[in-house]
Amino acid sequence: MPEKKGCLGCSFPVIVGVLLVFLVLFVVGFAIGPLGKSMFGDLGLPSWLAVDQPHPELPAEVVFHLFGFPITNSVIGAWFTIIFLVGFSYAVTRRMKLIPSRLQSLFESFLGWLYNFCQSVAGEKNGRRFFPVVATIFLFVALNAWLSLLPGFGSITVETAEGEVHLLRGANTDINMPLALALMSFVFVEFFGLRSRGFHYLGKFVNVGQFFRSIGQLFRGGLRASLSGLITGAINIFVGFLEALSELVRIVSFTFRLFGNMTAGEILLLMAMFLIPWLFALPFYGLELLVGFVQALIFGGLTLVFLTVAVASHGGEAA
Repeated sequence: MPEKKGCLGCSFPVIVGVLLVFLVLFVVGFAIGPLGKSMFGDLGLPSWLAVDQPHPELPAEVVFHLFGFPITNSVIGAWFTIIFLVGFSYAVTRRMKLIPSRLQSLFESFLGWLYNFCQSVAGEKNGRRFFPVVATIFLFVALNAWLSLLPGFGSITVETAEGEVHLLRGANTDINMPLALALMSFVFVEFFGLRSRGFHYLGKFVNVGQFFRSIGQLFRGGLRASLSGLITGAINIFVGFLEALSELVRIVSFTFRLFGNMTAGEILLLMAMFLIPWLFALPFYGLELLVGFVQALIFGGLTLVFLTVAVASHGGEAA
């Protein structure tokens, strides 16, 4: 007779053994951490089981200089993300098959979902145009967040002229990277807006036509109509100023939303690992995987919305 299997195809003794291992690791981690020591004192467990007290550094640390430019650990982390993304894409697409493999099918399904998302927001024509920008932002932000959870980020140190620094750091936790992404999003929004609507696009920022027409009407003797037009023109100028200000505020909003969430998540993981080493931090790693996906979706989705609004005519909808 075939052996009876328990949960997930494993026998009952194996499941019990795994649970016991997890329980022992949790108890040892609790005992070696600050919380356990404050309750039970020092139990004489090996010191190498403990995790050193974290010292989060907001400014990125300089690892070396290249042609006079400082290269920080967050820049190296961004390079690592780019190399991984390019290598993974090449590995998936170098042998494309009509009947795709599991990896190719998974990659195509994900890109198909992202492409359909762009089309559902921007329409078929604009969705096809915006897809490369949105997909690049989404993948870069998400992989920056996910790869920074790997061992080595924040743990490997190197000696430099300025002392010991960490070699790798999640790029999203350095405010310069979210700022660079926000600026690129801003540039693409303005580029597509100008390309689609020409100089009419600038009219929502500099709307002085009504004001100057009313001034001319005032000199021609139409006092009542000109005063009404001057008030309307002043309101249009102020609305244009608010439109321009809102475009710039998006840069700040994009930057601090991504930077704040990713930095808070990194500090949360460090503190969880320090307070109760080993297994206690595992649920927070799962949470950070979800947060990375959500932040990438928000950054890419808002960029897509702003692109759609930029190419739409006044009072019209995107094609």
